[in-house]
Amino acid sequence: SLSSIKILVNGARGRMGLEAVEAIENDPDLTLVGQTDLEDDLEVSIQQSGAEAVVDFTTASVAFSNCNTIIQAGARPVIGTSGLLPEEVEELQGLAKEKNIGGIIAPNFAIGAVLMMKFASEAARYLPDAEIIELHHEKKVDAPSGTAIKTAALIASSRLRSPDPLEEKEILSGARGARANEIPVHSVRLPGLVAHQEVLFGGKSQTLSIRHDSIHRDSFMPGVCLACKKVMDLNRLVYGLEHLL
Repeated sequence: SLSSIKILVNGARGRMGLEAVEAIENDPDLTLVGQTDLEDDLEVSIQQSGAEAVVDFTTASVAFSNCNTIIQAGARPVIGTSGLLPEEVEELQGLAKEKNIGGIIAPNFAIGAVLMMKFASEAARYLPDAEIIELHHEKKVDAPSGTAIKTAALIASSRLRSPDPLEEKEILSGARGARANEIPVHSVRLPGLVAHQEVLFGGKSQTLSIRHDSIHRDSFMPGVCLACKKVMDLNRLVYGLEHLL
């Protein structure tokens, strides 16, 4: 477009927020018109800055109300915060439809992570036995990750049959991980990690491993900038970056 899109970054002082601010400032099609964080009034900031879209990298506890505020204020949400529940996403999608506003909630903005989910979903048709191991930095509060939950849902929906039930006894509760769509998910939290996920498939005398690693937070930024542009032409709230590719 001829005119640059006005973007506000919420959670601008966080690790992801700082990256988003820099990426938006370096994108010729986007103009950074505001930076907000915990102590700021998001609604007032949107109105005063004239922001057309709001990038939100905050925490799971406020993601729903933030997204609600953004839509009510007439701006387009670009939500990278994970931890939103499926029913919350549905409620927000209903609100966006009512207001005829486009937006995106993406558990992962890295192109490689989107491909990892796509390939895992394809593999599940042939190898229904799968487990997910997700590994993140020690400051990630929610477990499992939004990416792992979404991957499990994709695997479950593309499997042609359910795997045979196992006879198992947990000596220590939780040893076999949590279950998302009946798929075991194991969450690792350690310093030194950024965002990583491995999906393991098992078949007769063989395994298949599909793994994605984000080495740095700037891996998410091309997806964030793409989303800021694409949401301007949307009239619904989508869940997942694949809807914009």
